[in-house]
Amino acid sequence: MKNLKKMLCVLLTLAMVFALAACGGSTPAATEAPAAEAPAEEAPAAEPAAEEPAEAVVYKVGICNYVDDASLNQIVDNIQNQLAAIGQEQGVTFEISYDNCNADAAVLEQIIANFIADEVDLMVGVATPVAMAMQGATADNQIPVVFAAVSDPVSVDLVESLEAPGANITGTSDFLDTDAIMNLIFAENPEADLIGLLYDVGQDSSTTPIAAAKAYLDDKGVAYKEYNGTNDQEVLLAAQAMAADGVDAAFTPSDNTIMKAELAIYETLAEAGILHYAGADSFALNGAFLGYGVDYANLGVETANMVADILLNGADPASTPVMTFDNGTATINTDVCAVLGKDYDQLAELFEPLCTKVQSTVTAESFDDVA
Repeated sequence: MKNLKKMLCVLLTLAMVFALAACGGSTPAATEAPAAEAPAEEAPAAEPAAEEPAEAVVYKVGICNYVDDASLNQIVDNIQNQLAAIGQEQGVTFEISYDNCNADAAVLEQIIANFIADEVDLMVGVATPVAMAMQGATADNQIPVVFAAVSDPVSVDLVESLEAPGANITGTSDFLDTDAIMNLIFAENPEADLIGLLYDVGQDSSTTPIAAAKAYLDDKGVAYKEYNGTNDQEVLLAAQAMAADGVDAAFTPSDNTIMKAELAIYETLAEAGILHYAGADSFALNGAFLGYGVDYANLGVETANMVADILLNGADPASTPVMTFDNGTATINTDVCAVLGKDYDQLAELFEPLCTKVQSTVTAESFDDVA
């Protein structure tokens, strides 16, 4: 019995141990909620990469003038001003290299060679001799050429025709209506019986209008005499010879040699009572009685427009017609009128039916001086 009690006591003790073990066993650790991650800072939006400025478009233009005279300088000034205006409007740059050969063929050749070495995109030749030299120099490289103030581009073989030049060259022409000037001479003096033809035989621009003047005078039965000079001194001697011969009027086409010498001869002619009619308003500016022809400022503007059309729009010189202008403006020098004893208002009334416009000027070296 005593052993049974002892056994029951042992079993009871074991049961209590197991019960405590079941109750006091370690509980599973509470699962920790994952720590909330800190919100990632938004990366600042990437700024768009700054666009590199587009490289400026530059066109290199070489301009060569034949001589330093009022008409041709006016053309150059207006070419440059118009190209600057077009460049600003179109966002391009016309980089202009300008030079003047002063009628020296060797200098002209070097200027053109410099243009070629500088890899100009286009050349502008002001007056016939420059245009012809550029034509020859670009026959192989085909650099486009735009001429200005070429009186007769067909007769000197610059172009095949005015409508279709046919090569890498086109431009603007100051073609002179010689008959119109002859009509003015005889409107002022119907009795004129000796006309002096003053020009440089070496100027291609004079060939056609002098031939036209001779034909007109031959048809009218009026005598004429030719007077020539290739520089200022020779032209002055020619003017003195006309005064000695007593010509009634003198005619000069748009001849650059005579234009350059006009300031040296106008007093000789005016004091001899000789009315000098010439083929550009710049002659009147420099002392001739009357200049008749194109508006050279406008001719310069239109020359620049042709340059821009070729460089910006890809116009082909070969198929770009040569531009001609109305030759209807007569410019009368009122200073010379006073020396000759002529009344400007009466002359303007007399000439108006024969011209698009009659205007006056006074003697000056350049147009800026009377602007």
